[in-house]
Amino acid sequence: MNLNVKQVERITVDVPFREVPARNMIRELPHWTLFEICRVTLENGVVGFGETMEYYTWGRVSDAAIARAQGKNAAELMWDDSLGAGLQMALFDAVGKANEVPVYRLLGNRQREACHISWWDIDMPGEDWVLECKDAIAQGYTSFKTKARPWFDLDQQCRTLCETLPPWFDLDMDFNALLNDTAHATRVLKQVEKYHNVAIYESPIPQHDVPGNKYLRTQTRVPLAHHFGSPPIMTALAEDVCDGFVIGGGASSVMRQGTISAAANKPFWLQLVGTGITATFALHLGAVLSHARWPAVNCHQLYVHPLITPAITVENGLAAVPERPGLGVDLDEEVIARYRRDSMPPQPYPAPGLLLAIRWPSGATSYYTHTQQYWGDFQHGRLPVFPSGVRLEHVPDDGTREWRELQERAAKEAVHVGGRPG
Repeated sequence: MNLNVKQVERITVDVPFREVPARNMIRELPHWTLFEICRVTLENGVVGFGETMEYYTWGRVSDAAIARAQGKNAAELMWDDSLGAGLQMALFDAVGKANEVPVYRLLGNRQREACHISWWDIDMPGEDWVLECKDAIAQGYTSFKTKARPWFDLDQQCRTLCETLPPWFDLDMDFNALLNDTAHATRVLKQVEKYHNVAIYESPIPQHDVPGNKYLRTQTRVPLAHHFGSPPIMTALAEDVCDGFVIGGGASSVMRQGTISAAANKPFWLQLVGTGITATFALHLGAVLSHARWPAVNCHQLYVHPLITPAITVENGLAAVPERPGLGVDLDEEVIARYRRDSMPPQPYPAPGLLLAIRWPSGATSYYTHTQQYWGDFQHGRLPVFPSGVRLEHVPDDGTREWRELQERAAKEAVHVGGRPG
């Protein structure tokens, strides 16, 4: 059986968001619609495929990586994370198909036939969280992971959402360290944990703050999750700074981190982000990693189409691991053709023509044009941390000179009106 790589094809696609994610992703992650499909043909005629989220990935596929793969044995290449996401995934798919086994058989001993999987959304108004969770529940999900942000009233968001949720539906929150320190984190985490659905907090404060994170674990009933590797794993385990991990990256890295987590008896989220293609690859990894016990975060629910057939289906929060050879799913070629682009455009961030207003309970307003501007202000202590009554709004272009001039000023630096923002 000749497993040498004969050809590698790359296809750019722009996959639209669904309506609710679209109106929220635009201020921070409009570039998450852009993917590169990688299709590998072996000398024996077997074709494998994978994908790279071009502007958010653990590894892009370079011209040099493709040149290195040409003519080489796919089975010898597939564990090399440096090849990039789409190419590595395609190699695993091709080798599995050539050997008539599902990808999980190439990874290890199967631990489960179905994997825990979560619905994901970026931060958004509580009313939009409600809409998304209604869809999630209708499609068989039992958990929702989202972003907790200081430009929304988190208590109001949770109240709005949790009033609509059944008691068995979990709500996981990623703070990305925006609580800054234990003084702020203790107050906010205790305020939010009164909502029964809240199940896990991710990175409330900077992960390198070892004493702070140890202290936070004593102050909340909710488990804390950290990205694997910060602080260094031996420090994290020796100091017991968290209850579990977030694990992502290439196949070799994921398997190594998953093995260490299992030895320490720490559960983790598998976080491999993309369309249904990447989500399916994550199912195979989750099938063999014993401690992939927290629901995987793949974000594939954001899109109008998963790019694969059959689509992933979820029952009781679990998605079955495909049993067909390779990834066990097919590319939807009609949809790929529909969303195909001639080339990969530059990263489309910030999205043009945005004006964002943070409305403070004091009556002041701070204007910005994209998330990185106000993220930095919050992170560096220049704005209040998770105040009650704060909200973020999109200010529509009304065609006036006043709107245009304000938007141009805000694009250069924050514009604060109506009082000091602290």
